[in-house]
Amino acid sequence: MDNQKSARSPLTWVPTLYLAQGLPFFSVALIASMMFKSMGVANTDIAHWTAYIGMAWIFKPLWSPFLELFSSKKLVVVAFQLASGVFFGLVALSLHLPFWLAASVAMLACVGISAATHDIACDGVYITSLTQKQQAQYAGWTGTFFNAGRFIALGGLVILAGHLEKTQGIVPAWTTIFVILAITMVALAAYHAWVLPLAKNPVAENTSVAGIARTLWEVIVDYFQKPGIWMSILFIICFRAGEAQVQTIGPLFLRDALDKGGLGLTTAQVGTVYGTSGTIAFIIGSIAGGYFTSWLSLKRAMIFLILAVNLPNLVFYFLSTWLPTDLTVIGAALSLEMFGYGFGFVGVILYMMQVVAPGKYQTAHYAFSTGIMQLGFVLFKFYSGEIQAHLGYQHFFIWVLLCAIPVTLMALFIPLTSRVQAEPAQTPAIEDARPSAAAR
Repeated sequence: MDNQKSARSPLTWVPTLYLAQGLPFFSVALIASMMFKSMGVANTDIAHWTAYIGMAWIFKPLWSPFLELFSSKKLVVVAFQLASGVFFGLVALSLHLPFWLAASVAMLACVGISAATHDIACDGVYITSLTQKQQAQYAGWTGTFFNAGRFIALGGLVILAGHLEKTQGIVPAWTTIFVILAITMVALAAYHAWVLPLAKNPVAENTSVAGIARTLWEVIVDYFQKPGIWMSILFIICFRAGEAQVQTIGPLFLRDALDKGGLGLTTAQVGTVYGTSGTIAFIIGSIAGGYFTSWLSLKRAMIFLILAVNLPNLVFYFLSTWLPTDLTVIGAALSLEMFGYGFGFVGVILYMMQVVAPGKYQTAHYAFSTGIMQLGFVLFKFYSGEIQAHLGYQHFFIWVLLCAIPVTLMALFIPLTSRVQAEPAQTPAIEDARPSAAAR
């Protein structure tokens, strides 16, 4: 454990650390989607581009060992928060170019790479500085503030963008949004330079490229030799099958016109329904899910968590069937969605952390698990646009309901406790290139 962990309460840095992890992710996945929608890009293209950008979170474990060359995880966290701020500023500039789409996608891809790299060290600070019991206790807080990035994105910033679109125009509106994101990331970097535990990396015997590559290969081989690993991989991929598609198509459904099967909400209205009661419901659900799992144990809680994380699919089916126009009704439905999402997401995080990761390379294997989770998320996200275009919104939401069946059945049969014991922190430095939960 980090010697500085007792210096400050985890509540002084865990919430802001995971806000800094979530804000870039949801900016790429959601704010970019709303911006592209406002600028006339088709749903299928939006799904494709945001999926491509999200691939950084899949492959991050492959460069995670090289972060051991930094003296501490804290240094990585601060450096890449600053880098993300710079790239957000460049996104704002790119919107004014004649080739704005290509330029903005390129800059958003740079945000993705920077944020994914940051996430490795972010989770490393968390795992190094807290005991396993504390990890479970604060899991709800990490999920809450990671997903606070979602609500800052779809709530405050999208509401602001909606108002600015009417008063300033679309391009100036979204330029302002990305400037705000840039300033926010720089401010978070400054705060974390002061408050975070140091989380030093151990001194490695061999820090050459060849030596690190050998260690990486050893970690990969050890990961795929874990008992039942292929079933665990399938479980991780399937856990978010419906959610990945709903996260992509849901906000676009809310904005599409009534004659296209959507609800016809404005940019500002989408932000309003997510940023008010939805925010409160999510925070309650996420914190409750962490404490619920800590109290009941992951093994007994898993079915409830899976059902909860798929509650949004049922909510969107209701909305696509009844097509309500009252914002109060829509807001209540989306509050139920966000409660379920917050409550259930804890399940896959603790499954990776406590079932898959334990062993010689515990944290590196958690990094690989989160990369696999993001692979599943991106695959389902990528094809969601085509599936929705083929089925229409109502039948699409029936499809995502059916996507919950495989993971529910697997949860009844697969082991939900680790079959490998965690070892003391005496392994190569790759272990301390901590993973990301970035696709939360």
